[in-house]
Amino acid sequence: MSPAMEMKAESRENEDEDQILEAKYQQGVKHLCDNIGITRLPRKYILPISERPISTNAQKIVKCSNLPIIDFSQLQGSNRSQVLKALCEACEEYGLFQLVNHGIASDVLSSMRDVTRRFFELPYEERSQYMSADMGNLVRYGTSFNQNKDGVFCWRDFLKLTCSPLSDVIPHFPSFPLDFKTVAATYVKETKFLFIMLMEAILESLGLSCDYMNDTKMEEDDILKEFQDGSQLMVLNCYPPCPQPDLTLGMPPHSDYGFITLLLQEDVPGLQIEHDGNWITVEPIPNSLVVNLGDHLEIFSNGKYKSVLHRVIVNSLRSRITVASLHSLPWARTVRPWSRLINEANPKRYMDTDFRTFLAYITSCEPKKKNFLESRKLIT
Repeated sequence: MSPAMEMKAESRENEDEDQILEAKYQQGVKHLCDNIGITRLPRKYILPISERPISTNAQKIVKCSNLPIIDFSQLQGSNRSQVLKALCEACEEYGLFQLVNHGIASDVLSSMRDVTRRFFELPYEERSQYMSADMGNLVRYGTSFNQNKDGVFCWRDFLKLTCSPLSDVIPHFPSFPLDFKTVAATYVKETKFLFIMLMEAILESLGLSCDYMNDTKMEEDDILKEFQDGSQLMVLNCYPPCPQPDLTLGMPPHSDYGFITLLLQEDVPGLQIEHDGNWITVEPIPNSLVVNLGDHLEIFSNGKYKSVLHRVIVNSLRSRITVASLHSLPWARTVRPWSRLINEANPKRYMDTDFRTFLAYITSCEPKKKNFLESRKLIT
């Protein structure tokens, strides 16, 4: 065989090997770890140096003990005005707070964490029946952040569940583990009720300085009615132990699309938010929920409240399970800045948007940081 033919044959073999490896990566990191047993991170998951958790740029990872904590029970009592002020400050300064005494029973939280872990421990053949590249599927199992667009994959598998209307979608939820549907349905109802209560407080905090409180209250009631029928998406995340966690991420820097996300964590840290140019690790508080503000709330508040840029780091010792519940207005509803927050001194800063626009955006390009929100800005 001539040298040219040998080179061509070797190139063909490499291409075949790349295709085999790519197929394995598409099956997810849990399958990769369980069936191959890797000791080094595959190139598919290695980020450029500037995008790694600890890079050479000016950003640092810092520990912060004073991230906002909101005691939800205090919103129902005589301290409501003080808590609303603290809520407003958290939404303006961080775009995130940890919610304690939120009213969801600890056994509901632990059951949801437990059934999530048991789902990811199912045989791959059981999990893979929900795999799909169609982002419109009611139930979708996948890997990375956006596996259709990601050049470098993230160290994460997920199960996405459309949760509204619940009675229509629950038959499509996984049948295994056997208690999955019952546990998930309970958690969906509890988080939906909490979301409504939280949005009532957030709307009130946005209208605190308004001169037309009666009219504002009527508007708030109308908006809350829409939230009752609003969209809810639940994302179950699995971050297996990673052999070289400093080279990759569980999720890249991004903001969530909706109004708020309620995140249920375990005792394993991993969530980080960007604040004042640094990355801050959100240390888990037992039985708390992390509340992330999303792009829709930033648009609705006309920029007064900020969606939080966040990412997920992984570790080499313990797997991490989280459950994110993303809430917004109904899927077909247009999101626009609240008219009460627009005036001559503070003109409209964002274009109207809807979920279809968001889906079209992430389908056409690789979502990074807050680039979808940036695409909706009228005033920079």
